[in-house]
Amino acid sequence: MRLYLDTSALIKLYVDEQDSSQVEHAVAQAETTATSLITYVETRAAFARRRRDGSLTVFQYNQVVREFNDDWQRFFVVEVNDRLVRSAGKFAEVHGLRGYDAVHLASADFFQATLTEVVTFGCWDERLETAARRHGLSLLRSRLQ
Repeated sequence: MRLYLDTSALIKLYVDEQDSSQVEHAVAQAETTATSLITYVETRAAFARRRRDGSLTVFQYNQVVREFNDDWQRFFVVEVNDRLVRSAGKFAEVHGLRGYDAVHLASADFFQATLTEVVTFGCWDERLETAARRHGLSLLRSRLQ
């Protein structure tokens, strides 16, 4: 399986949330796990927000940041460039997606275009999942049910 994780899915690898164990299992089964370059900043921002709101202690925050930084090199990171951003702009218009959600869809679409098999797309956003399905991506949450 080739797996693409948006930020909402990738965070589940570091913070215990509903469906975290399923995402961990999918990553363990995947030949390749990809994500967009923007995931780095989105994930760090999510960790910092959790530290500020008290759902992560300072110790836990430092630990998840360290683990995430150590793991980052293991992901296939889709670079964000002009072509990808223009594709994301079209996806945002067509599907009514938020900006970074459109970048994730464009990144997964690019990742799939480089392969000979369907990419499994992991996210926890219904609108983004619907758009991903329309673009021929398999959905991780469908596999989990």
